[in-house]
Amino acid sequence: MLVCWPRFPVLTNLEAFMSLLTSQDFSPQILALFDKFVHGDVSRRAFLDQAKTHLGSAAAAAATLSALSPRFAVAQQVRPDDKRIETRWQEFDSPAGNGKVRGLLAKPANAKGKLPVVLVVHENRGLNPHIEDITRRLALDGFLAFAPDALFTLGGYPGDEDKARELFPKLDAAKTRADFVASAKALQSLPEGNGRVGVVGFCFGGGVANYLATQIPDLAAAVPFYGGQPPVEEVAKIKAPLLIHYAGQDERINAAWPKYEQALKAAGVSYEAFVYEGTQHGFNNDTTPRFDAKAAALAWQRTVEFLRAKLG
Repeated sequence: MLVCWPRFPVLTNLEAFMSLLTSQDFSPQILALFDKFVHGDVSRRAFLDQAKTHLGSAAAAAATLSALSPRFAVAQQVRPDDKRIETRWQEFDSPAGNGKVRGLLAKPANAKGKLPVVLVVHENRGLNPHIEDITRRLALDGFLAFAPDALFTLGGYPGDEDKARELFPKLDAAKTRADFVASAKALQSLPEGNGRVGVVGFCFGGGVANYLATQIPDLAAAVPFYGGQPPVEEVAKIKAPLLIHYAGQDERINAAWPKYEQALKAAGVSYEAFVYEGTQHGFNNDTTPRFDAKAAALAWQRTVEFLRAKLG
């Protein structure tokens, strides 16, 4: 049995932090348990109790949970005040009775001409600092990127991952999906954009990306990272080209892929799918030890190239 629950030192250097992450080794049982915790299938207390049985002590369980939790500041790649980009908080009307959709909009500074547009859909924690950073990265890559916060209707991302995890199940799922549809459509008419909108989403957001592809006939591209698949009877509605990323060790999500792929082929949908062997669900998230630097770099390169090709 593998146990690893180091005390993480205070780190300010991104390279040192990433080196530390890749040096850690967590058992498959602990990673599977953490995945359940992340997705609300077990409580914090249940995680600690079950982890204790694998690790031998309450202290080891608590230290492991801490080690697996996000460290936003040291993983940040693009500072909010980076002069190469411009950001603002953007609001759209909600057709679902939620009042407003609010999120972070980022674009290259001093951009000339109309920009390709990307809707960024967060994981099941709301618009946290990691997804804000992803949005700024897309701006550096030449896109007009908008990341709405599904938790805005409940006061917004609370600044704490545990509080966000508690808030997320309180969302009205149908209204939340409607607000993401509204966001994508509103982006089509932003004056800075070229009218061609793609979506990239992670985990919960990957499922939303798949969903939006079934709902918006003129969506220009969709890139789900390890996202839940839409019902197979909805797949024939997809007109957008898809770039699909899966983690190799992600049974919960991957189990439905064969039927989804069969439906995509039957419907004649244009798609590419990649499975990154040996990686965990969330491998693109560079704030936690589930991050896989090599797989994330390749998936991001493919994503940017795909979005540039499809969005113009």
